[in-house]
Amino acid sequence: MSSNSPAEPILELDGLSKVYPGGLKALDDVSLTIRKGEIFALLGPNGAGKTTLIGAICGMVTPSGGTIHAFGHDMKTDWRKARARIGLVPQELSTDMFEPVLRAVSYSRGLFGLAPDPTRIEEILRSLSLWDKRDERIMALSGGMKRRVLVAKALAHEPDLLFLDEPTAGVDVELRKGMWRVIDEMRRRGVTIILTTHYLEEAEEMADRVGIIRAGRLVMVDDKDAMMARLGRTEAHIRLARPLTVLPPAIARFPVELEEGGSTLRYRGGDGAGKGKQEVAALTKALLAEHIDYTAIDVRESSLEEIFVTLLGEEETA
Repeated sequence: MSSNSPAEPILELDGLSKVYPGGLKALDDVSLTIRKGEIFALLGPNGAGKTTLIGAICGMVTPSGGTIHAFGHDMKTDWRKARARIGLVPQELSTDMFEPVLRAVSYSRGLFGLAPDPTRIEEILRSLSLWDKRDERIMALSGGMKRRVLVAKALAHEPDLLFLDEPTAGVDVELRKGMWRVIDEMRRRGVTIILTTHYLEEAEEMADRVGIIRAGRLVMVDDKDAMMARLGRTEAHIRLARPLTVLPPAIARFPVELEEGGSTLRYRGGDGAGKGKQEVAALTKALLAEHIDYTAIDVRESSLEEIFVTLLGEEETA
């Protein structure tokens, strides 16, 4: 995590709600504090309220209740001052397709009342590998490059808080990794970033904290590492030299099951904080003590994606 992340909050949501005509509750009593300098990943299925939440903060959606404070400004009464420090990369590729890249990005800076700064615009375009495309019309670019133009436009007025709504949707793996590097560089510059993503490895790679939203309600917010430590699990598959039909008591006391006709012993347990690996080590010692030989062992830890799917499943059955 960035060294300045424990600093003062720059965004505070309190009891935020949004009910559309017809009764659809898109946001349900959302309270959240964002710290300066962090990368916060907002995760949730389609229709969970991610884009509505971003729209409310950026002034495109009028909340039905609750308050939003950004940089100490109340977004109801002092919207312009707060919005001037916020950048948004929308999910849809909505930009003037007939404009050349350089002109479009420079224009975005001017929209916020900032004086022209060709050096800064060049720096942004170079950081996004767009400088060589500066004179091309946006319509002529690939989907990945168009998305980079949206990022450049959002950065043109040098925001302190940047929203990235599905920043790598429709982008190939190489461009996605390139975007990760750009996001990391923005964080090093002190920009606070809130991103939504369907690629959970993206959140696992970059985020300091993770929030999970479902049906407009935040069901969990935690430091990513703490969440994975608390909710993660260890899984091990041990290939036995000879199949077993029953497990000795010394082995059955572990959270294990026989699979594949008794030729594989599967362990699932731990707490994501190292307990699982310790138990697997104890299990292998117990196997040897019982004279049960094994030929291979495969151990893996839960990913953020598995934790996310588990949490949503628990919400559905609650």
